[in-house]
Amino acid sequence: MTILIFILVLGTIVFVHEFGHFIFAKLMGVYVYEFAIGMGPKLFGFKGKETEYCLRLIPIGGFCSLAGEEVDETKIKVPKKRRLQDKKPWQRFLIMFFGPGFNFIFAVLVLFFIALFNGYIDYEPIIGKVEKDFPAYEVGLEKGDRVLEVNEKRIKTTDDLSIYLAIANKKKETKITVKKKDGSTKSYSLKPKKVTEDGEITYRYGIGMNTKKKYGFINSVKYTFVKTNALFRQMFITLGSLFTGGVKVNQLAGPIGIYSIVGEQSKQGFASILYLMAFLSINVGFINLVPLPAFDGGHILFIIIEKIKGSPVSTKTENMIHTIGLALLMLLMIYITFNDIIRLFK
Repeated sequence: MTILIFILVLGTIVFVHEFGHFIFAKLMGVYVYEFAIGMGPKLFGFKGKETEYCLRLIPIGGFCSLAGEEVDETKIKVPKKRRLQDKKPWQRFLIMFFGPGFNFIFAVLVLFFIALFNGYIDYEPIIGKVEKDFPAYEVGLEKGDRVLEVNEKRIKTTDDLSIYLAIANKKKETKITVKKKDGSTKSYSLKPKKVTEDGEITYRYGIGMNTKKKYGFINSVKYTFVKTNALFRQMFITLGSLFTGGVKVNQLAGPIGIYSIVGEQSKQGFASILYLMAFLSINVGFINLVPLPAFDGGHILFIIIEKIKGSPVSTKTENMIHTIGLALLMLLMIYITFNDIIRLFK
């Protein structure tokens, strides 16, 4: 069952992403050779008027093959006006952007429907529980305290609190500033307690957040945009922390790590699976917009360079850079997958 849910979750996210590229390529008149979900050998497919629609063996990734992406056209010859590189910069920008863009739209819709039909946990960073024999209790944090800052970083939601506590240096004291019930503001310095749970070492402050659920259409709309904004901030913070050392590369999760997460979320019900799908969709969209070779953001960067210099970068040069970037990305994925496998057997 976990395997089926895993395939459905990743397959949906990939489909949404590639469909964004596909639909805008069609709108801009670009010839699409193939629209594929999955990678590797073709399981089955059918040919439309122009495009071949395929399902491939490996249920990770997918692609939308466009005319003009290759230097040497080995596929069906198409008129020059139907090639990607012969389209105007703004048209190419829309084709590249709306892969990630559809991921964001999809995530917003999923978060809204979760909140509307299942309710949502209040995102206000108000402490709902303080566990005895843990640092938070020992320094004087109390139920009802509203967290304002962690290490002088402003906290707006429970997501902000989670990410800043996660990247905090566990060997140093973390400064938490709260607003007390009487309206006063107080700061506490504490180190997390090292705990072994199910054979795995974790660090806990002993804080639990308010778990009160909210419902209603207006509340759901507000939640959707607050939550989406919070998830984007998490991505920016995580990306920045990769460069500052707050997050290590070996902490990142690949397909195997995601498979484990899917297994855990599936035990908590359908709403949890949907939330994971929205979360991963935002992750996929965000990462793809990072201006690095092989990503959609890398293609967009070349479009921006073209506008600045007044002429396009040669297709051969751009493809070579993207090929090198893709090779490096594959090496990173192998490293992350290796770490995922090690974690499975710990």
